[in-house]
Amino acid sequence: MGALGDRTMVVEFEGTLLKAADPFPYFMLLAIESDSLGLVRFALLLLVWPVLKLLDQMGRAGLGLRVMVYVAVAGVKEAEVEAVARAVLPKFFMDEVDVAAWRAFRSDGRKLVVVTRWPRVMVEWFAKEHLYVDAVVGREIEVNRFGFASGLIEEEEAAEVLEKWAAVFGGKPVESVRSCISLPSPNLTDLGEPNRPRPVIFHDGRLVFRPTPLASLLILLWFPLGFALAVLRIAFGLLVPFRWMRFVAPLLGSKLIVRGRPPPPPIAATSGVLFVCTHRTLMDPVILSAVLGRRVPAVTYSISRLTELLSPIPTVRLTRDRTVDGSRISAALAHGDLAVCPEGTTCREPFLLRFSALFAELTDRIQPVAMNHRVGVFHATTARGWKAMDPVYFFMNPRPVYEVTFLGQLPAEATCCAGGRSACDVANHVQRMLAAALGFECTNFTRRDKYHVLAGNDGDA
Repeated sequence: MGALGDRTMVVEFEGTLLKAADPFPYFMLLAIESDSLGLVRFALLLLVWPVLKLLDQMGRAGLGLRVMVYVAVAGVKEAEVEAVARAVLPKFFMDEVDVAAWRAFRSDGRKLVVVTRWPRVMVEWFAKEHLYVDAVVGREIEVNRFGFASGLIEEEEAAEVLEKWAAVFGGKPVESVRSCISLPSPNLTDLGEPNRPRPVIFHDGRLVFRPTPLASLLILLWFPLGFALAVLRIAFGLLVPFRWMRFVAPLLGSKLIVRGRPPPPPIAATSGVLFVCTHRTLMDPVILSAVLGRRVPAVTYSISRLTELLSPIPTVRLTRDRTVDGSRISAALAHGDLAVCPEGTTCREPFLLRFSALFAELTDRIQPVAMNHRVGVFHATTARGWKAMDPVYFFMNPRPVYEVTFLGQLPAEATCCAGGRSACDVANHVQRMLAAALGFECTNFTRRDKYHVLAGNDGDA
């Protein structure tokens, strides 16, 4: 690596760029998301929290850090630790970033090096991808020859590591964060780089909020109760007729908010309506059926056979072959209504991914439906975990909420066959309609982009 310039700014991550300096919640996330024993590690780390607090009061925070690292990652594959740092931690880091401090440290164009007392792997992806940092200096987690973390970290202090980096930079002066606190407010219009951190659009993990000690205790206490409640809710969903679900859901703590006028069932002599929905969770078409009071088949891709077998509605499996998929969708519409999510995957943040235009080529009876949901404890989507558990986690929330907004059938002049518009124009128009209804932002991101970030693959498995 060449020299980074005449001067290099060195900034501490925790407590400076990151407002929250307490590492405990982030190690709790690392523990619960790293492997199949995550909940056990989560409980053990919470159990030793009083010891960690005592060590901190005694001035032995470094020893406490080593304990947290050991409990969180000992025996975990190195690749899994990296995956959690890439897919789970950035969302929680971004919520705690001091944007004003970050802007000040980037204001004069100097290269920015972030130093952290935490393991480098936890911070590096976020700092480089979202804060535009040039390098990250931190401790390394020891890994054995089989690729598993030992749970031990290097004893080297950050100051010693920085001396080595200064040598790598060609002996150029390195300015610490403490001499920069009084920098004048930067002129953001002169910045060559973006003046805000890159937003976190895709993230994974089951926990909605940062697991502080108290929050973690509440999660552990709620987990068995929530699981029992989820089983009860799912059982009712499988046994109760769809026309009653809207009335049964509030009795079990769920809430359905419906806006707009749902269309009537299809007439035998006509083709069905294609419900074009935003994709927030695996539950979208099931909730749509509950609102309509009838079983509406849903187009699916890349879900397990077990999920299909347990589904309370019929499914139409796609292959990603346009000819085959077009035939299957057309055949399903000939028999009645059909639900499709053209994004091809879920997104948790207020963004809509790029819509596939295939649906617009197949019918002019298009009904856009804006779907959204709110949860308080557990996310109901995953890219790295077992997708069959998505409905369970959704119903484990104390009061899950789903919002369904019917925007009305597209007028004939806005469709392909009757209106002469291209399929891409129709798909983009529907995407903008749904985004406006939800207050979301349209993007060109795709399923492949999401899985590349969260799982390191194309999402075609």
